[in-house]
Amino acid sequence: MSDEIVKRTQETAKTLFGKGVKMDPPYLMWREFDKDLANEFSKFITGNLYSRKVLTLPERQYAACAILAATRATEELKLHVNAALNVGCDPRKLTEIFFQVATYAGMPAVNEALEVYREVLKERGEWPIK
Repeated sequence: MSDEIVKRTQETAKTLFGKGVKMDPPYLMWREFDKDLANEFSKFITGNLYSRKVLTLPERQYAACAILAATRATEELKLHVNAALNVGCDPRKLTEIFFQVATYAGMPAVNEALEVYREVLKERGEWPIK
């Protein structure tokens, strides 16, 4: 079972984070503090949770982007906007999701999310949105 989880973790991580914006995933920082715990977190998040079939990877990324925008977690948002685009999330829908955040978290959260989103799109050579 452990080998299967490691394989799922690696495959899912590659799908989500394997192309686009070049930035270190939080996993690398976790490892600096506790390698074993970092591996367990990674297997749980990417190998168990993200690989479940109840939601598709794009649906999970839309949810992650909305939550990260609302909580103003901009560095993590950058990572997940890139992952969302990697798994085929529609750029216009991501824009709409960020505007929807205004209802629950206010315009400063929207503005920060849109700044992060534009930065990622520029780094990927996908700005402006067509």
